[in-house]
Amino acid sequence: MKDRTIADCSFELAGRIVHVWPVHTVASTAVASRLELILAPEERDRADRFRFDHLRHSFVLAHGALRMLLGRYLNVPPADIQFKYGSKGKPTLASLQTVDFNASHSGDLAVFAFTECCKVGIDVEQIRPLPDMQNIAARFFCSEEAVELMSLNANEREHAFFLCWTRKEAYIKAIGDGLSAPLDNFRATIRPGKPARFIHVNHNANAANDWRLCDLQLAPNYAAALAYRDGERPVVVSPVIDLDELMSIVPEF
Repeated sequence: MKDRTIADCSFELAGRIVHVWPVHTVASTAVASRLELILAPEERDRADRFRFDHLRHSFVLAHGALRMLLGRYLNVPPADIQFKYGSKGKPTLASLQTVDFNASHSGDLAVFAFTECCKVGIDVEQIRPLPDMQNIAARFFCSEEAVELMSLNANEREHAFFLCWTRKEAYIKAIGDGLSAPLDNFRATIRPGKPARFIHVNHNANAANDWRLCDLQLAPNYAAALAYRDGERPVVVSPVIDLDELMSIVPEF
C-alpha cells in the first residue's frame, strides 16, 4: 500500500489496483448546492429526510463526491450515473461496468474505494470516547474480540475498539449484507500496531485466508479499513483532499 499526491492521481484501474480517496467533507452551502444538482431524485429525497441540516449537508457532500469520482473513472458526467441497490441496500452501478466501489463517512471525512472485478468494502470512523464501549463490544463483537479488547491497557482500548469496528464493517460492506450480517461470526485482529487480518470467517480459519484486510491511516483521530475477497491487490491511497480540489480535477466542474 502506498500514498500518492494530487499530481500523481490517475483514474486508471489497470493491474487489479485499488484506489482509495479520502475527502474532507467541510464545504460552503454554495458548494453543497452545486453538488446537489448532480444527485438523482431519490438521493435528494433521502437527503431531505434528515431532520438536522448538518446531516443533510454531509449526505449531499459525500454523495456528490462519490458521483464526481465515479464520473472520472467512467468518463461520464456525474449526474448521468445510475445506481442499483442490492437486497440489503449496497449500491452498485446500474450499467454493465467492471468498476466496483464502496464508500463510508464519519465526522468530517468521507472515504471511497474503487477497483475492478472485485467486491470491496471500506469503513471509516472518527475515534471518540464511548462510555458504553464494553457493552457495545459484548453485544456486537465475537467473544474473543470482546475479551481481547478489555485485556488491553486502558489507553489502547479506544483505538482498538475502532480498529475492530471498521475492520468488521468493511467486511460486511464487501459482502453486501449490511446490518443483517452478524458481527460475531467472524473475528479480526484488533491490537494497535499489529497487522490487520481475519482470524476466522464464519468460524472457519481457512475461509479467512481468502480475504485481505488493510488498515488505512487517513487522518489523525480516525480509524479506517479496507476489505476484499481476492489475492493481494496493490492499494494506492490519495492524500486527503477537500471538495474544491476534487472539483478542480473533475472537468464537469
